[in-house]
Amino acid sequence: MTLTPVDDINDPELLIYQQLRDKAFNADNSFIADSPKVVNVLLESDIEVISLLATPEYYEQYAHLIEQRDIPTLYVAKKKVMEGIVGHKVHHNCMMHGVRPPEHPLEQLGGQIIMLDEISSTENIGSIARSAAAMGVNSYLLPKQGPHPFNRRALRVSMGLASRLKTHQYDDIFETLAILKARGYTIYAAEVTPDATLLSQLKPAEKWVLLMGHEGKGLAPEVIKACDEAVQIEMEPYIKSFNVAVAASIMMYQLKNR
Repeated sequence: MTLTPVDDINDPELLIYQQLRDKAFNADNSFIADSPKVVNVLLESDIEVISLLATPEYYEQYAHLIEQRDIPTLYVAKKKVMEGIVGHKVHHNCMMHGVRPPEHPLEQLGGQIIMLDEISSTENIGSIARSAAAMGVNSYLLPKQGPHPFNRRALRVSMGLASRLKTHQYDDIFETLAILKARGYTIYAAEVTPDATLLSQLKPAEKWVLLMGHEGKGLAPEVIKACDEAVQIEMEPYIKSFNVAVAASIMMYQLKNR
């Protein structure tokens, strides 16, 4: 394992660690991940890794992981130097510069899909990815105009487990729902409506898509109409809704286990 000491924090090769903020991607689909828990999960995947920036302690502790990968550059620096590079205080001892994996086409997604419509919170994107991976719902369908699971914060919240999912970003929700229906999926809209099926009474189809709506607005009536069935979680009368990531977790568990 050959380490490259950081002698100049203004080295152009290191600027990527400062410039790639939560919502930024380069033309080459670069992303930045941070913290050992996230980086180590990614090292165990087939994600392309361009470089690591870490302390000597990290390289010593996780040499067994790093040596399994052919990583072009391994930058080593003390934490204070890392902070000088990224421009703020860091609470971890490693960062990764990688390339987002290519998207999966719709026809390569699995039999159970978690689908999002206009989710705006990066944290929710990451939380839902983590729950999906934990429950074996290995396909993630998101709108192109929303946050990506490989955004820095989303990746951190997912604990790097977004890398375990087949991800696809769609342009038009109605066109996408029509394609999924034609491929034999039953589309469940997670929404409180007068005729929604209670989650405890739902008999899931073999192939299904669970569609979650915006954190505040939920799903539009025309989107619900394009689905096969609306489903809601039983709640106390004075509670209007769950957080979307919590609701997605509850509903995925029920759909997987009923």
